[in-house]
Amino acid sequence: MDACRGPQTLPDESVTVLVNAPPAGGSFGGTMITLTPAAATKVKQLLETENATDLALRVAVRPGGCSGYSYEMYFDGDFTSEDKVQSFGDVKVVVDPASAQLLSGASLDYADGLNESGFKITNPNANRTCGCGQSFS
Repeated sequence: MDACRGPQTLPDESVTVLVNAPPAGGSFGGTMITLTPAAATKVKQLLETENATDLALRVAVRPGGCSGYSYEMYFDGDFTSEDKVQSFGDVKVVVDPASAQLLSGASLDYADGLNESGFKITNPNANRTCGCGQSFS
């Protein structure tokens, strides 16, 4: 995968994002999103499969979804000086400043089992999520 081609979406079969929300109207401190070892391993495998080890996993919060916001995850090679970058072994995670505020203290995990499969974002500051599990307010 060439970084010049722009953002690349993670394969659908490997992405199931469940989200939780930050407190309404409040800002909170802490670190930006962290990856569990299982998530870092899976992201590294996906990057290697795509022959794109020079890219990073971008995690972003965008307006949309039935509750107001939803998470996006994709491989990206286009960074700004304002982006927050953190490494987890061989995997880089990039978050824009606005999303970093909403992702503070959150974690990204990966499961591959009978009951759960895919990526899951957990935010300890959550107070409301959508019934579909893909958006928050």
